[in-house]
Amino acid sequence: MKCSVKAPAKINLSLDVLDKRSDGYHNVEMIMTMVDLADRIDLTKREDGRISIDVSEGFVPVDERNFAYQAAALLKKRFSVKAGVHIYITKRIPIAAGLAGGSSDAAATLKGLNELWGVGLSVEELATLGAEIGSDVPFCVYGGTALATGRGEIIEPLPAPPPLWVVLAKPPIGVSTAHVYGGLDVNTIQHAKTSEMIDALKRQDGQAICHLLHNVLEGVTLKLHPEVAHIKEQMQRFGADGVLMSGSGPTVFGLIEKESRVNRVYNGLRGFCVDVHAVRLIRLGEACLNTDKDDML
Repeated sequence: MKCSVKAPAKINLSLDVLDKRSDGYHNVEMIMTMVDLADRIDLTKREDGRISIDVSEGFVPVDERNFAYQAAALLKKRFSVKAGVHIYITKRIPIAAGLAGGSSDAAATLKGLNELWGVGLSVEELATLGAEIGSDVPFCVYGGTALATGRGEIIEPLPAPPPLWVVLAKPPIGVSTAHVYGGLDVNTIQHAKTSEMIDALKRQDGQAICHLLHNVLEGVTLKLHPEVAHIKEQMQRFGADGVLMSGSGPTVFGLIEKESRVNRVYNGLRGFCVDVHAVRLIRLGEACLNTDKDDML
């Protein structure tokens, strides 16, 4: 048996930090949605009980540091699964980009193995399991658009945004999420207008969504990495309707209402940034899962 699962990237339409918890995490309010830039997870059942992993991109670990590997190991141990799996990840989502690529790979692996191994868990049970791997994994299990609270693991589905183009641009740098959170002063930040963003989604008001984009981590990252600020400035100059950094960065995304403007923004950024993608928001819920005894769709 084999199965193939798409693992879409996410962006934050808003990201707010409320306070720091006693466990070291922060309480957050995040509105996240998925875009149609996705990794592909190919899962092949092994009869020897082993978990093995290969990745198309050489900079991604192929051991227990990999979130997909962790997802398989957790599911196997928790439910005493005797079978093993070979995981092959075709990477399209930029690595360490603030787009939840690793978390989405883990979520896709959980959903795929739930079918391949016949574990029979509900989406809610898979999301709860995913929270043990990372804060973004539960959202990636559910997919679509949602409000995430707690440390990110409490998910409330929201209406999908109206049809918008998205241009993603990632500079060739890495950003430490822990360092960014460490540089955040919760007492002085300007908080996101989360409830207003939710209302804009319900009204399908693209202009309001672009206007309300907000990420409290952005100020910290822009100070640490001026190249991120430069990408944001250029994306605005080239005509994106709304521009924001995703997660803790360094990827910046631009929302664009008119398709005629997409190429201008994309080509303008390609002049000085290699890792640029023009994609669409995902309008329908979850990533696609295909299973077949012989091959994959």
